[in-house]
Amino acid sequence: MSNASAQYLNDGEEALRLAFDGRLSNLWTALPGIVESVDFATMTCSVQPAIQGIVTDETGNEVPVNLPMLIHCPIIFPQAGGFALTLPLAVGDEVLIVWASRAIDAWWQSGGIQRPVEARMHDLSDGYVIPGPVSVPNVIGSISTTGAQLRNKAGTTLLEIGGDGKIRLTASEVDITGNLKVTGTIVATGEVTGNSIPLSTHLHGGVTTGTGNTGVPHT
Repeated sequence: MSNASAQYLNDGEEALRLAFDGRLSNLWTALPGIVESVDFATMTCSVQPAIQGIVTDETGNEVPVNLPMLIHCPIIFPQAGGFALTLPLAVGDEVLIVWASRAIDAWWQSGGIQRPVEARMHDLSDGYVIPGPVSVPNVIGSISTTGAQLRNKAGTTLLEIGGDGKIRLTASEVDITGNLKVTGTIVATGEVTGNSIPLSTHLHGGVTTGTGNTGVPHT
């Protein structure tokens, strides 16, 4: 036995440090991950942790290995008071995996306040998935420094609330189901069409001089 090894064996502080390190190696808090499958019916997904573990092989060498695939991980979308913001989480998306400190099985299945079904703590089985974190190759470009945006990553479709009090909408087309009520002025630089009748070029029938009214517009 080397002098260094003997020294560590007789060093109570070092022994405690090694024991704590060993315990912490099995305590999971948060890691980035990559989505492998999504089930929106149950709001869960399967995700591969994106940071490898290290094991020692039979020759004493440290070897990196993938952590096991995590299945049935609840997806966290912002929601409260009967409202929710959902995202089309897709295979290949980068996410943050956050582990609960106790078993979540009973709560996930039934809601409410539940007893943990096992005594496990910070276990790989109890991960939640939060969409959002990205690595450098996947950063979002052209981020606004003056307003809050709901947008696609390319920035070609977006809704922006600006610090100047204006709301800006950029889209190739806006589809509205229901009634649209506007209090104020509508200014359009392009054509406005109602019931297939263009505003700027439509004609009126039954036109006569004098004080009479024109007929209804037609194409």
